[in-house]
Amino acid sequence: MLQKRRKSWFLFLWFGAVACLPLTVWAEPARWNVDPDHSTVEFRVAHMVVSKTTGRFTDYAGFIEMDAEARTVKAIEVTVKILSLNTNHEKRDMHLRNVDFFDVERYPTMTFKMKSYKKTDEGYTVLGELMLHGVIKEITLTGSYNGVAKDPWGNTRAGFSAEGKLNRKEFGMVWNKTLDSGGLVVGDEVQIRLEIECIKAKP
Repeated sequence: MLQKRRKSWFLFLWFGAVACLPLTVWAEPARWNVDPDHSTVEFRVAHMVVSKTTGRFTDYAGFIEMDAEARTVKAIEVTVKILSLNTNHEKRDMHLRNVDFFDVERYPTMTFKMKSYKKTDEGYTVLGELMLHGVIKEITLTGSYNGVAKDPWGNTRAGFSAEGKLNRKEFGMVWNKTLDSGGLVVGDEVQIRLEIECIKAKP
């Protein structure tokens, strides 16, 4: 009789422990929406060999699905409206929007979707698919998770920094002109810099 009671007590404890596991091991990631008012999507490209031109996009939306405590990421998706391109020079912006470069009438948006990521000593490396100018190619972003904070209005915010690069010719943007010195007006490599702030979606 005593042995049966001990066995029943053991089973009770075992099932109780198993019932608690989903709360601690399989916690669901939360959705964090990008706050464009406090984020920066910036690019930089060589101009006339001797300098670099910087521009940014101001109209975009996206989200990150992650477990902030475990620092694990399930998904990243972002859509950028190309028409919002701004390099602080209207004539240049109009040229970048036309068929020589982004061709916004045919390709009004670009999108990025994460395929995989890994943690490194310095932060994170994210591999994703970028759809730009009708072409889909993989690009790699390296960056850091800057932590979580509560704002004065009760929102929970998270910050990220990331950098990457791409070759614009691989996305079908091949326009250029040769300088008298032999260099090119526009470089092929485009550097990407992201400063992203997200707000945790409320249930």
